[in-house]
Amino acid sequence: MQSLIDNARTFSARTIGRTELGRLAEGQRPEALFIACSDSRVIPALITGAEPGQLFELRTAGNIVPIHDPARAFGEAATIEFAVEALEVANIIVCGHSHCGAVNALVHADDPSTPPAVRHWLADTGPHDETRDAADLSDGNALTSAVQRHVLVQMERLRGHPSVAKRLEEGRLRLHGWFYAIDTGVVSVLQSPDGRFQPL
Repeated sequence: MQSLIDNARTFSARTIGRTELGRLAEGQRPEALFIACSDSRVIPALITGAEPGQLFELRTAGNIVPIHDPARAFGEAATIEFAVEALEVANIIVCGHSHCGAVNALVHADDPSTPPAVRHWLADTGPHDETRDAADLSDGNALTSAVQRHVLVQMERLRGHPSVAKRLEEGRLRLHGWFYAIDTGVVSVLQSPDGRFQPL
């Protein structure tokens, strides 16, 4: 923790001369909404090389996009709507990753070691049957398959959000599915229409 405190303490001194930080105080125009897992090993700016102001981030356990429900107020829905309506992002990236604990909990729904809050979050944002169905538990790559299918499901859920649907129909927004391999650093992208992921 001390190293984090030390870096925060010296941050302003280390950024002297970076005029773009002053401009950021005037507003933001990010290029993309980046939806990623809360996992500490997944760092969107590190993966993409993004500078401050380039990415608007939404981090949730398992990079889950709740199904649109006009009767309920999800923080995730508000973030998506703000990015699309107010910031007018031109791209939304849904990035799943290897070794994902949340997707593993979806695949192994009966695992008693899943923390209660995680279990409730997954249940509240469900159903997640399509993610579960993608996992062949006899296959060593079962979790990778489930995560990649999970990305597809979240992209489909995004299309159900009115602000996203409208911008897609107008041709002002593009959706991208990514998969990040923690152990190798390789980023794969969804290749439509076959649903397969290929390295960038």
